[in-house]
This record gives sequence, structure tokens and C-alpha cells, in this order.
Amino acid sequence: MPAQPRRRRWLTICAITATAGLVAIPASASSGRHSSPFGARTLAQLAAQRAHSVGAISPKAKADDGDNGNEADEIAEGADQYAEARTSPGIVAPGAYGAAWQSLKNLPSTGGSWRNITDLSYNSDDPRYRDIDSNSSGGSGNVTGRMAAMAADDDGYVYAGSAGGGVWRSRTGGGHWQPISDGLPSQSTGTLAVDGGGRLWLGTGEANTNADAYLGSGVYVLSHPHHGSFSTRSRVGGDELESTTIRQLRFGGGKVWAATSEGVWSHSTKNLHGAWRLEFAPNPDYLPGGSKANEDDAAYKNITNDIALDPKDPSKVILAVGWRSGDDYNGFYTRTGGAWKRITSGFGDLPTDADNVGTVTFAHSADGSHYYAIDQSPEQMATNPDSGLEGIYSASSPFGPWTKIADYKQLATDGSALTTAGYMPGVQAWYNQFLTVDPADPRHVYAGLEEVYETRDGGATWSTVGPYWNFTFPCWSIDPAKQTGNCSPTTHSDQHGVAIGRYHGKSYVYVGNDGGAYRRPVDGSQDASGHATDWASLNDGTIDTLQYYSVGIGKDPDHGGVSVTGGLQDNGQSILRSNDKVMGSNFGGDGGDTLTDPANGCSLAQEYVYLAVQVTQNCAVNDGSWVTDSSKATSYNVAPADNATSEARFIAPLAADMKNSSTWVAGGRHIWVQTHGYAIRSGSEWKSVYDLGAGRTATAVAASGGKVYAAWCGPCNEQGFARGIAVGNADGTGWHDITLPATGVDGTVPNRYLSGFAVDPKNAAHVFLAVNGFSRHWTEGPGAGAGHVFESTDGGTTWKDISANLPDVPTDSAVVMPNGGLAVATDLGVVYRAPGHTKWQRVGSLPAVAVLQLKLSPDGSTLYAATHGRGIYTIRVRDCD
Repeated sequence: MPAQPRRRRWLTICAITATAGLVAIPASASSGRHSSPFGARTLAQLAAQRAHSVGAISPKAKADDGDNGNEADEIAEGADQYAEARTSPGIVAPGAYGAAWQSLKNLPSTGGSWRNITDLSYNSDDPRYRDIDSNSSGGSGNVTGRMAAMAADDDGYVYAGSAGGGVWRSRTGGGHWQPISDGLPSQSTGTLAVDGGGRLWLGTGEANTNADAYLGSGVYVLSHPHHGSFSTRSRVGGDELESTTIRQLRFGGGKVWAATSEGVWSHSTKNLHGAWRLEFAPNPDYLPGGSKANEDDAAYKNITNDIALDPKDPSKVILAVGWRSGDDYNGFYTRTGGAWKRITSGFGDLPTDADNVGTVTFAHSADGSHYYAIDQSPEQMATNPDSGLEGIYSASSPFGPWTKIADYKQLATDGSALTTAGYMPGVQAWYNQFLTVDPADPRHVYAGLEEVYETRDGGATWSTVGPYWNFTFPCWSIDPAKQTGNCSPTTHSDQHGVAIGRYHGKSYVYVGNDGGAYRRPVDGSQDASGHATDWASLNDGTIDTLQYYSVGIGKDPDHGGVSVTGGLQDNGQSILRSNDKVMGSNFGGDGGDTLTDPANGCSLAQEYVYLAVQVTQNCAVNDGSWVTDSSKATSYNVAPADNATSEARFIAPLAADMKNSSTWVAGGRHIWVQTHGYAIRSGSEWKSVYDLGAGRTATAVAASGGKVYAAWCGPCNEQGFARGIAVGNADGTGWHDITLPATGVDGTVPNRYLSGFAVDPKNAAHVFLAVNGFSRHWTEGPGAGAGHVFESTDGGTTWKDISANLPDVPTDSAVVMPNGGLAVATDLGVVYRAPGHTKWQRVGSLPAVAVLQLKLSPDGSTLYAATHGRGIYTIRVRDCD
């Protein structure tokens, strides 16, 4: 067997970050036509918008670089930056997104019709793309965006709840999906459950405590889930659970119990009207309306993870409570004499002290004879780089005593692909957890961490039936004629949801993870290593929940039309050639920013993390022959030096000069320039043209005709946040910091995250600035100011607020249109300002998802929108020049 290839790590970028109360309000939009560069059409109702969770990184977590050190620390620092952009310089008050939505719905519409271009299969094992930085042949097959929850019944119906793209239904045991929650005010899923009466319950608000998770608007019920869709009329109770995340729904004694980010609540399952009842909150003063509700740590003072009810006596309840980075209130609670009290003894091997009870998941057998639990330890997460998993446990009662049946060391020896220091099972146990029991066998259990594990004897022995990938195993080969060499397909990594259902009389287990949805027979087969031989991807292209950070477009040199690429959360970079029926993945890992030569869509660069830039000039087409002959690699690592020192943000800014595609600008602590374009072959070819200073990192860069703009933050967190703009030339001359008022007074650039520049292609001194976060009305931090879009006509020396009627909502990027108008991407969609006008219009009608980047096609006729949850969309631009 040839030497094992170097593979890009595929652990998710999701971070250790708390959630806070932001919520969107459902509303319908008015229709109409207005003069704009977009094709006119009747405006459909815009799907109600989800809201974003925010928070602060654990003080125990530290940054690391993109290729070395502890991966759990790396992801913690990385995705925390996603939240920082929306929250710094302070804590955002509840209702910010709701108010923005109310404002957005009143904007006039440009009309026009968006088209999803990524609604086809995305093959992570595409044999066309087996270059050195690809994960192709790892075994995950067709993928889509993160699935946070799964549910299934015995009639062949499967339900997949995505992180940010809504809930999807299959009538065929998986595949041929259709969205069923687009009418809800939140498209973020926390949990799905089918009750004893066959009703489908949805708890909104992703509860994996990762930074790119969005809050929800409550719990909904679909009484006839085989047809119809969720609507606002199907919400249970009132607004008590708005602005929360819901991790679990459990049923018993005629009630549904909800484990949320704001305590444990209950409601009747018979009368769905009336308010939810707060059963328990460990720190009620930190709830909305409480005396400490506005304190920095309020977001994680009432997190609850799961509820265990004794099916023989539903009045007997155990609550698993606590913030996974650790807090004094962490632990297990039960009701004694009408009051909730912490359990301090009698649990056997399962810890009860606050330091060792973090994120917990329960499961029990159908007959109530066996209980199981996964426990993540805050102390271990802080002190053990290998794993945060305390263990997996079993008991005959939720009250114990519990017996440990697995720990991370045991799982690592049972066929795991994660066996090296810093990368052991449970390294992300705070983020990756599921647990379920086969209804037909109380000793048959599936546990999900980064991988999928199975025991058929109650935990005496385990098999890694869904390994992280196949690269570490003897069966793997690069054979281009095979998808996974001689190994069987596996699932994508990072498990979140699980369900068992039946289709055509056969039982299947369904899992949801960072790559979408997968299934295998419950009585499925394994090879000699314990790996399943019968996983099937259910990501057939009819479901698109891909989470893009970026998009790039260039002319397809071989087939005409264009080639479209984009960087994705935990799914590398997708590439869609003009004649493709299936998208491929030409770079693996996390995909950040993307550069594509407008004249040649196969000359492209993709950022991994921390400015770990890879470049190719042939779309990274390769049959894997580089494994035995390194000279046959056609992708090259060309990271500038800030990558090695971790002096760049996790998703760092990267841009090509608008007038010269061979001049690139990259931002870390330094502003880097290279002039070799896509022919660059080494990181040493970058030149530092400006040092922003210790502790500062670039948040946005742009260049036109040799003039460079760079925005930075430093510090970049909620406490002590600072921002600035530097301007200079690509040749290193003329660099200076722009003087910006520190207080962010009205009309000046606020002290918030500066997220993007748009330079006028006709005048490099004319530039626009997009500002993330919320205004001082919602942010208590110093200098939050007001405004989201600013304009300079003197090369950045002075700025004017042109936000006008733009909703107070985070803006993410901007682009100057061919007619001189300005399109801006926001967390609620895309808005547009026509040339010569001051007011903003809403562009078309997109699904309920944040738009993180906008790009124009090479001929300027089409606008591309990279969404973080529903793929890439395009809209036709009128020829208004």
C-alpha cells in the first residue's frame, strides 16, 4: 500500500460559545415592482427569518493554528469569531432580529427571481478531484449541510432538521426530500420527535452551543406529518420559548418536557393552547426580565441538556443541567417534596459534581428496562487535549446507580479513525452527541460523537460502525475507479441527530451530522474491523442545506458557461462546472474564502483556516497519482506567514485586485500581497506591506488598481473590542491608519465588526463599507453607534452613513452593480440601493437564511449569493449600464 496521504482535518469549526436572546418575528411581505437592475416579478412571501445565537469563548480555550496543535481549541477559537462579528462590542439585547424583520418587511421589493444552483448532489468522494488537499475517497459520499436532528416513523417517513435550512420530509425512507418549515419564523432546528400519536414535534433553535447556530421561536406540532407543512398556527403555547434553543423534547404523563437554553419547561400534549410552564431554572434571575438578565454571562446560566422520565412513573424525573464549559450550577436535579434539588450521590460511576457534568444525553429502551447516558466533562475538556468525553453509562433506572460502559480510550481501540493525541473520540463531545436504543432490543444502542458507535450487548463491546473517515485503515486506496478504495462507505463526521424507523417492513437507523443524513439497516453488517458495510447517503440533491461562507465564479475553460465554487462549513470547497450533473469537492476540510479567475474558472484559490490558502490552475482535477509521485500534485499550499503564527482569523479575508487578477491581498496581523496570481507556488512569495500591530487581525480587504483597503479588529471580543481601517498601496507605499472616532457617534463608522468593502470599479477612491452587528439600540458595548453601510469618496479618509431606511441588521458583504447601484448581503437577505437614490429595496425572495457573500458573474449579468444554510442562489441582473 502506498504511503498514507496528508489529509486536511475535517473537524467542524463550531465553537465554544454561549447563546443569547435574539429572535425573528414572522411576517408577510408586500408585493410590488420598482425600478432596479433585477428582473421584475411578483414578490412571493419571504420565508420568516431565523435569528443568530451569540456568546463568548470559554476562557479555558485558546487559539491554535490551522495544521498543528489541539483541534478542539482551534475550532473553539475559530467559530467564536463568527459570533463576535454579530455581538461585539457588547451583548445584544433580545428582540434585535425581530425588530430588523419588521423593518425589512416594509421595504419595497426590486422583484426578480432567485434560483438555487446547488440543488443537485454534492459528491465529497468525486473521483475527478483527488488532489493532495482533497478529502475525496474518504467515504462520505454525497453530502449537504449540517443536520441537527432526525425523526422517523414506521411508515417510511423520515424527517431531517437542518442547522439553518429548515425541516425536510422524505416519503421514501430517505431521499426525494421536500422542505416543510419554510413558513416558520426560525429555520434552525434543535430537535425533532414523533409522539405516541404519530404527531411530529419540532423544537426550533439549534442547541449544539456552536457559534453559527441560530435561535428559535418555540415548539411546533404537525398533527398529520405525512402531508402539509409547519405553520405559525401550529405553535404550541405562546411566546415563552421564543429566543431560546431547544435541545430535547421528552414525553410522559400527558405532558411534553422541553430542555432549553432558558431552563426546563412543560406543556400539555392534549391542549396545545395556553402558556408553557417553567418547571426549573437553576438561575432564574438571569432569565429575561430578571434582575441579572443583562449581565454578560446570562446567556449560559440556565442551559439544560436533557430530561429522563421513568415511563412506569412519569412523575419521576431527572434533569441534566449545565453549561458545557462549566458552571457552579451544573449537575443532575430531581423533584423532592415539590422542590427541585441537586443529586449529589447514588449515581454510581456517573459523576454528579459540577466540574464533571457538562453536555448530557439520555436514552432508554422501549420497555423501560435499560437507561443510557453520555456525559461530557467540563474539567476534562479544559485539561485533556485528547477528549472531553467523561463516558457512556447504563442503568436500570434513571436514578441509578449508573455503570460506565465506555470511555474515549476504549472507543479508540474499537475501530475508531481517531486515535492520535489531540484527536480521540469525544474531542468535541460538547458539540457531537446522540444516543438511541433499538425499540426491539434494549441492549442494542447507537451512540454518536464525532463517529457512530454501536453495541449489541449493552456496552460490553463496541464497534465504530461509522468511522470519521477511511483514510487511516488498511482497506483504503486511492484507486480512481472506486469511491472509497476497498473500504465500505461511511458517514460524514460530527454526529448530531439519530432516529430508528421502518421502510418497506425493514428497520433502519438514520443519523444526522455535519454532512447531512445517512441510514443503514438496524440488522446491518460489519467487516472484520467493526465498520458498517451498508451505509447509504440520503443527500440526493433534493435537499440543499449547504452552509457557504463564500462563492467564486469564472468562465469554464472546457465547457463554456461558468464554473462556480464556494467555501463551506465542514464540507470543503464545492465546484460546479457548467456541464455538471453532480458537484464535486476539490478541497477538503472547512472552506473559507474563495478566489476564482473570472477568465478561467479552473484557476482558483481556497482558504482552509487561518489563511491556509491552497491554489490550483486545473480545478484540482487529479486521479490521486500524487500519492506515489509527489510531482503529480496540482494543488499547492501557499499560506502567508500569519498562518504559521495563528495571527489571522479563522475565516480570514482574501481578495484579488479588481483591475489585476494576478495581484492578491490577504489579511492577518499583516496585510499580505502577492503578484504571481494563480501561478504562486509558495507562501514565501507573499510580501508583508503593512503591520496592523500586535493583537490586531484583518476582518476585510479589497483592492482596485493597486489601492488597498483593510479593516481590522483588535481586541476582537465583546470585552474591549476595537476596530479600525488602514489604507495603502499594493507596492507597500502610502500605508496609514484612518482616524476613526473611538465612540462611534452618529454618522461615523461605529465601533463594531467591519465585515466588507465594495470598491467602485470606475473609481478606486470611491468605496463602500459593510458593518456587522447591531446598533447601540441593541448593543450595550461602548461605541456601538448606528448604521450598517458607509460610503467614502476620498479613499477612506472620511465616511458617510448611507444606511437610511436599511434595517438594523448585521451586514456581511457588498458589491457595486454594473449600473452603479449597490447590493448588500445581510443576515436577513439581500438589499439594493439604486444609483442616485438614498433608499433601500429588498432583492427578490430568498429562503430564510443569512447571506454571507455576494459576487457578480464575469460578464456582470448575474448576482451570486452564498447563503449559510440553503446553498448558492443567483438572480439575473438587468443591463442598466
